[in-house]
Amino acid sequence: MAVRRLNHAVLYVNGLAREVEFYTATLGFQVRMEIPGQAAFLRAPDSANDHDLGLFEIGTGHADGRPKVGLYHLAWEVGTLADLVETRKRLVDAGALVGESDHRLSKSLYAKDPSGIEFEVLWRVPVADWESELARDGGFTVPLDWDRTLSRWDPNLKTGAAANSPT
Repeated sequence: MAVRRLNHAVLYVNGLAREVEFYTATLGFQVRMEIPGQAAFLRAPDSANDHDLGLFEIGTGHADGRPKVGLYHLAWEVGTLADLVETRKRLVDAGALVGESDHRLSKSLYAKDPSGIEFEVLWRVPVADWESELARDGGFTVPLDWDRTLSRWDPNLKTGAAANSPT
């Protein structure tokens, strides 16, 4: 298994509309999806990625148990589902796996490194399947169903950077 590239970054912010305006005006990001007052997912110009930057609103002030403004997580991309399965085993063996999610356009593992920093490892769904994946019932993020996923796509199917996607 080899990580192919950094796929996206997610930030906790305290002023979602202000942040969206900043990244669209200064860096040319385009809003891909927005949950008003809660989150926004932005795509860089000419990117073929679903999103390159996620912004999560946390409000002002800070209370114990709530996140602070700053980095939420980085997401590393692998090339095949077989790579994701192998990575899952390694993370479980290390006691680092903390979650698994089906984000429709990606299948994701969440883990924490020894310092407690959260990160994501994902496999990108083929672009040709994005529309049908988004049309499925059950919300945008659901628990990862490994049986469904592995029966739908060849575990060795290369996507994203592994398939020479520019992003």
